[in-house]
Amino acid sequence: MRTSKTRVIAAASAAAVTAAGLLTATTALASPAHAAAHAGALQQDHPSYSVKTILFGANLRHVNSKTGQREALTKPDDITQSGGNLYTAFQNGVGPQGQPAPDGNKASTIVEFTPGGSVVAQWDVTGKVDGLTANPGTGDVIATVNEDLHSSLYDITGGTVVHYSYNQALPNHGGTDAISFYRGQMLISASAPGTTGAAAPNAAYPAVYAVTLNPATHVATVKLYFGDEASAHQANLDQVGERTVLALTDPDSSEVVPSFAPRFRGDFMLNSQGDQELIFSSVPSSLWVLKLSQSIDDTAWSTAWNGTLFATDNGADTVDAVDSRLFWPGRAFVAVTPCNANRAPATCPAPGYPPNYLGVLDMFTGQITRVDLHGRVLHPQGLVFVGNGGSSAPSLPAGL
Repeated sequence: MRTSKTRVIAAASAAAVTAAGLLTATTALASPAHAAAHAGALQQDHPSYSVKTILFGANLRHVNSKTGQREALTKPDDITQSGGNLYTAFQNGVGPQGQPAPDGNKASTIVEFTPGGSVVAQWDVTGKVDGLTANPGTGDVIATVNEDLHSSLYDITGGTVVHYSYNQALPNHGGTDAISFYRGQMLISASAPGTTGAAAPNAAYPAVYAVTLNPATHVATVKLYFGDEASAHQANLDQVGERTVLALTDPDSSEVVPSFAPRFRGDFMLNSQGDQELIFSSVPSSLWVLKLSQSIDDTAWSTAWNGTLFATDNGADTVDAVDSRLFWPGRAFVAVTPCNANRAPATCPAPGYPPNYLGVLDMFTGQITRVDLHGRVLHPQGLVFVGNGGSSAPSLPAGL
């Protein structure tokens, strides 16, 4: 998960395209009438969303890896849930290649906490944690470090941290970032391709790795899942089904699309943040690409009528809870990151490129609408939705 630029200022015929279960569509789905109905469905409820902070980095401490002094936690990024608790990683100023923070610290801090914000445990790991995900099968928490170069990963199981090194120099000539567990595989995005070597996009560079861990040797073996220049179908309604070739320069966050989503249910999804694209796949040989109106980082679908959307705010050093009287099941919330678009100016935020904000994604058109929030100002980075008490709701009809 890439933080905002800091160089100056921090801060058709849809029936014909139903393939391998990737697109749940009918001819009507691709029609202008359907698109208008879908847009109306997205706007038919206007819930009030309120924001409150539940975790303050300024109130938490870790030991500086260089000085040995206790200091506050800063720059939370990815967030995940497991066993009823939440986990987030504070990067503490460490650089994207593992460079020390200005005060010499080289360690990120992974914090386990309750939905109410009570800290349960925390662990320091060397490097900048970018991807953080819980294995739904085992409960292990996996963290990748150093998204640009010198990447490796950590496995937290039973409170014990185990460090894994990759079995080879990463063939994307960059690092690794987000982790998703999909159909028995651990998939990790191949971030910052071309940090060394040829620039991206490059047909030789993987966009996603399938990774296996050897607990005996502490080696993580990587193999290609799909590449930066793989063939794909267009997913936007105005071009749906047309063939294209990916040209990814910024593989970043990833998710598994839940069954409540209006489209691509059950697929693996990769976000190429700077390129403003989402790539969906049920198998690596069949891809769909949705072009977005804005650059985004994390995505979280509401999977119940009642629940809470949790968000990290990297600049404010907080974890925040977004609550509402109603969450529409299947709605895709996104952390919008205008300053991370490839076309963004070097000095950012800037006119037309505001700080991060919370949005809702239309999964058919790629359009993103800003969410009206009340309470504290939120500039989200990582997102996760947690339903209250296992409450459930029927899936949205296909196309809504």
